[in-house]
Amino acid sequence: MTAFTLRDGSLTTEGVALADIAERFGTPCYVYSRAALAAAFDAYRTALAGHDALVCFAVKANSNLAVLNLFARLGAGFDIVSGGELARVLAAGGDAGKVIFSGVGKRRDEMAQALAAGVRCFNVESASEMAALNEVALAHGTRAPMAFRVNPDVDAKTHPYISTGLKSAKFGVDIDDAPALYRRAAELPGLRVRGIGCHIGSQLLDPAPAAEAAAKVVALADRLAADGIAVEHLDLGGGKGIRYRDEVEPTTAEYLAPILEVVAGRREQLLFEPGRSLVGNAGVLLTRVEFLKHGAEKNFAVVDAAMNDLKRPALYDAWHDIVAVTPRRGDARIYDIVGPVCESGDFLGQERALALAEGDLLAVMSAGAYGMAMSSNYNTRPRVAEVMVDGTALHLIRAREEVSQLFALERMLP
Repeated sequence: MTAFTLRDGSLTTEGVALADIAERFGTPCYVYSRAALAAAFDAYRTALAGHDALVCFAVKANSNLAVLNLFARLGAGFDIVSGGELARVLAAGGDAGKVIFSGVGKRRDEMAQALAAGVRCFNVESASEMAALNEVALAHGTRAPMAFRVNPDVDAKTHPYISTGLKSAKFGVDIDDAPALYRRAAELPGLRVRGIGCHIGSQLLDPAPAAEAAAKVVALADRLAADGIAVEHLDLGGGKGIRYRDEVEPTTAEYLAPILEVVAGRREQLLFEPGRSLVGNAGVLLTRVEFLKHGAEKNFAVVDAAMNDLKRPALYDAWHDIVAVTPRRGDARIYDIVGPVCESGDFLGQERALALAEGDLLAVMSAGAYGMAMSSNYNTRPRVAEVMVDGTALHLIRAREEVSQLFALERMLP
């Protein structure tokens, strides 16, 4: 499903023109399609039909309460990496019993918070964390449900910043060390072994590495069973990629098929943790051209959005298509699309062929994942508004920040 299409000469989602959204809510502004979010989740549900499986949305991809609430109402669980994300899930109506708590640096107070809430499982990522979780659970008179996130040393063939399954990564425990760690965990009175976790990276377009990792997880489960440790679930992570530019994106069913073949006939429940593939192409960032600068070597379109609003291009050199909301006739020029932030790396796109005039509205595509969630207030720039389109209805799901809010918690010296 294509969430954003040209209709009557203007970019539209569902029944609403993006130009009308910009007029009403201003720019910069994130816009999401509810129908696209629901369709992406339904694709997982359909592909997993007949399997005992739980889809846990990776909250880090887009943590807006309205997005979380929509997925909760569709039956999703959630993958979190902080106490703050847990609080968001609960505020959005999520079920703590469907929450997987991942992350390499859980604080003890976050562990206690999650235990009190009743999360489904902790994905433990080191021997030290195992010991700390045991201590916290005993101090609270309970046993913590846990799995080890194992590092299978599989090359995800993605950007090195989002490849998480190699031995050089900070994530998880070496899969070769896992049997001994599981035996130790089974002996600790504050822990209850529930499963095995694995996540090898993000923006994966070839399912083969994920299937290879799943095979290693299955082999580990069988080895643990031989040691008398039966696990209840296999958490096979997320990571399915989307089309940003010219990638060949597999359907959800195509991506999951080789993985499901590996686990066919298993008794354990299957957990998946998609993030980007649920929200990425369901959102855009709207921005308006403030100034055009034509030079001998470069042309710049200076827009009102910046790297603090969408960090991925500056952080990963990531590509996002940038299109005119209402395309104009005329000869295109090659522009760098840059923002007002005082950094040379403040760009949303480079060398884009566009016919532009000052005041034109642009849409930065595929911005629903790791857009608003990674935004900041650098240069004392308020974070932008977020709007959900639902048919012909518009919902402001996050108001634009005011500058006064940015320093409201600060205090001057006496």
